[in-house]
Amino acid sequence: MHADSGVADPSIHPFASLGLTAALVRAVASEGYERPTPIQEQAIPHLLRGRDLLGCAQTGTGKTAAFVLPTLQRLSRTPRTGRIRALVVAPTRELAAQIHERAVAYGRHLALRHAVVYGGVGQRNQEQALARKPDLLVATPGRLLDLMSQGLIRLDAVEVLVLDEADRMLDMGFIYDVKRIVAAVPRVRQTLLFSATIPSEIASLVASVLNLPVKVSVAPEVTTAETVEQTVYFVTRFEKRALLERLLKEQGATRALVFTRTKHGANRLAEQLSRSGIDATAIHGNKSQGARERALEGFRRGTTPVLVATDVAARGIDVDGVSHVFNYDMPNVAEAYVHRIGRTGRAGARGSAISFCDIDERPLLRDVERLVKQRIPVAGGEDAPATPVRAPNTPPVMPGDSTRRRQRRYRGARL
Repeated sequence: MHADSGVADPSIHPFASLGLTAALVRAVASEGYERPTPIQEQAIPHLLRGRDLLGCAQTGTGKTAAFVLPTLQRLSRTPRTGRIRALVVAPTRELAAQIHERAVAYGRHLALRHAVVYGGVGQRNQEQALARKPDLLVATPGRLLDLMSQGLIRLDAVEVLVLDEADRMLDMGFIYDVKRIVAAVPRVRQTLLFSATIPSEIASLVASVLNLPVKVSVAPEVTTAETVEQTVYFVTRFEKRALLERLLKEQGATRALVFTRTKHGANRLAEQLSRSGIDATAIHGNKSQGARERALEGFRRGTTPVLVATDVAARGIDVDGVSHVFNYDMPNVAEAYVHRIGRTGRAGARGSAISFCDIDERPLLRDVERLVKQRIPVAGGEDAPATPVRAPNTPPVMPGDSTRRRQRRYRGARL
């Protein structure tokens, strides 16, 4: 739908029933949103009334619109002051950029200005954006504090503070930075905190920054799409790379996302794949912003068909047309499996999710199967349970293997 032709009367659009103005409803409609998600239905009316909010929700639930839309509406109802009146703090550059892009899209019919600041790039362009006196600023903690220390950002006029993915900021070591930022904004404000989980440190932060908050919880969707074919291979860790190379070629993967557990593992695997003639690049938190953006652009355009990523780096990345997801390493947290494989099989297209599981990862596979309430089929039709069925020093069964071939391959892997 488009703003000018798709919604003749914004007042009858489902988003209007939440209390949003016609300008915002037109923008939402032009983005193709036909009805609110559960978190949007639950959160937006409370936020429009100025309540603080604790949102327990993960990426993919529509939480960005849930806080951006009411924040834009609040800002639009008073004249611009030339000062930052709303601040959104996010853990990663990708997420900050995505939130900013959504703010621009939703606010297209409003006379408001927006800016985004994050580390890993030069700050000249960000200084120029700040000089245009944004009403709403999206920022990562480190760059925000850096610009504050230079006197380029003041937060003494902030009316709305949003802390997005607070648990991720805790995991990344930003919790003390967040507390410094909170101390720099006015005590009288509207505060929104979103977190997929509420560990003790986040619970303490909630108690200190929120005032009688409304609590909104959206349970993560743990079912996996029917359009995604799931398979698991039982292999040793020495065999994973050769198997990945073989499957990438045999299955004609046009755009494959490969998940590893560590940044070092992502770098090493991408380099090994490239040396074997498979165009691959890695994306993780230690990459410069320019390198991350180039990697993503190449993946989106299809010039780099294989992107090797960690869970942290992949969070917030939304790329259509992913044909395959490979769990090169099983995730430590079962919910991550659902988010990983949900990146393929979208919009009715077929997708393939292939997991490599060594003997030490069997408990992780068992956790995944409990979460999704189904047994993941074993490659080759072997009806193997997700528990160790062989001693660590015996080779696994792979489709088409003979006993002699397995023994020869395993001996070579151990050399």
